[in-house]
Amino acid sequence: MLSVENVSVDLPTPRGNLRAVDQVDLTIGAGRTLGIVGESGCGKTMLSRAILQLLPKKAKLSGRVLFDGQDVVRLDRERLRRLRGRSLAVVFQDPMTSLNPVLTIGTQLIETLQEHLELDSVVAKRRSVELLAAVGIPAPEQRLMQYPHQLSGGMRQRVAIAIALSCEPKLLIADEPTTALDVTIQAQILELLAQLREKFNLAMLFISHDLAVISQVADRVAVMYAGSLVELGSKLDIFQTPCHPYTRGLLKAVPTLKTDRALSLPTIEGTVPPSHAALPGCPFEPRCADRVPDCGKALPPLVEVAVGHWARCPVINPTR
Repeated sequence: MLSVENVSVDLPTPRGNLRAVDQVDLTIGAGRTLGIVGESGCGKTMLSRAILQLLPKKAKLSGRVLFDGQDVVRLDRERLRRLRGRSLAVVFQDPMTSLNPVLTIGTQLIETLQEHLELDSVVAKRRSVELLAAVGIPAPEQRLMQYPHQLSGGMRQRVAIAIALSCEPKLLIADEPTTALDVTIQAQILELLAQLREKFNLAMLFISHDLAVISQVADRVAVMYAGSLVELGSKLDIFQTPCHPYTRGLLKAVPTLKTDRALSLPTIEGTVPPSHAALPGCPFEPRCADRVPDCGKALPPLVEVAVGHWARCPVINPTR
């Protein structure tokens, strides 16, 4: 359904060129969910914007983004506009910024249905009520008349999901859709997305910095660091036999029910290198306890350490 091939995104800044995404390759099949995990600033959102062709004006994109056989990088503005919303949908992190504050919920839903599916107003309104009910919003007919500020955070996110799924897209990009929600509402939204994926056979790209969320929703997991993809594999590969030192460091820092509260959690020493600093080798090398001289010389290639499990590290030892 989606194939990202050697995609890089460069942004000009006063301090020089900023490589926000560096040579990323990914694929997602129909009905499958790929989770992208990494700390803030690692390039997760910029990658999703490259897929959606919503990059900043001065951004430079290289590589190919194939969606359902089409190279979206080469589509003209009108064809791209029709693709987004109809076949390619997105749910952003904060519904207060993605929803229009001066339009009612009904106006925003109905407008989407009329634009992409060419429904008349009566049918579009009826469909809008069905969509709000499908995402678990009570009294959906009443909600059509309300504005975003009159709804709770969880309800606003449900509305955003309803709009994204209104045209039954083939691919849904969810960019940290539960970050601004409390844990209870977060669990409800994740369960809702899982149900909708099964119902519509959706391919889903789920972006988060929360490993627990990724473990719940994803079939395959991609770990990003400083714009690069450092590890890619099934959920079991990543959480049970992580290979890259960064992935292992992230997992060690996650508390569990067995964690001794009297002890400090392990940390990854150092800081993420600035994106404008073009390091010749592995971007994680300055912070890596397992580094060897070759790590600082050239960016290691992705190596298949097991079937479908890839890692970008010259010192791979899955048993550690």
